Amino acid sequence: MPDKPEPVGRVEAWIFDLDNTLYPASASLFPQIDRRMSAFIAGALNLSLDDALTLQKQYYWKYGTTLRGLMLNHDIEPDAFLEYVHDIDHSVLSPDTRLDAALARLPGRKFIHTNGSERHAVMVADRLGVSRHFSGIFDIRASNYMPKPEPEPYAALVARHGITPGQAVMFEDIHRNLKPAADLGMTTVWVRHAENAAKPNEDTSHCRFITHDLIDWMENVDPANRNS
Repeated sequence: MPDKPEPVGRVEAWIFDLDNTLYPASASLFPQIDRRMSAFIAGALNLSLDDALTLQKQYYWKYGTTLRGLMLNHDIEPDAFLEYVHDIDHSVLSPDTRLDAALARLPGRKFIHTNGSERHAVMVADRLGVSRHFSGIFDIRASNYMPKPEPEPYAALVARHGITPGQAVMFEDIHRNLKPAADLGMTTVWVRHAENAAKPNEDTSHCRFITHDLIDWMENVDPANRNS
């Protein structure tokens, strides 16, 4: 699978995951969220931090998000969880002029699709200085708390914003979250980093492109779709 863009055909919608995709994993923002998830679970379920972390990861792998597992198994109120875990220091992010320019050169609409909250997405986009580019944010509330990679949120995103999947590109740092997008006919770009490598027997054939640098990929794709 190519790292550098080949012609992607006509694109009218660009869909971006948020955490560790729109900003690099090296920014170390998500580890704050990770720690607060453990702290929330420990307090809500009267567990040690170690046991809370173990449960957190078990639910993440089984249900797609830790929140989904907490809702199904412990009747946790989702908004309380989201407010707590996203109460973090966003100032570790700073305006990214290169990202801003790369987004500006892409024709069509841009969206954020996140398993987190809209408020968190807005704060991240504001800190990066790229809010002006996005036509909408589709967060976990918009998907009725059904997380990626369940197929329902993708269908809901497409329906809400009138997206033609065959004319859409989706970027994600978690490759399994790209499978439903590929099934709908979207072009998929896996933004790979050190913490999200595929397991030995995992299928990544649904990832049309794999890149280690989101901005570089966007800078090199043909924005006018002249090759379509």
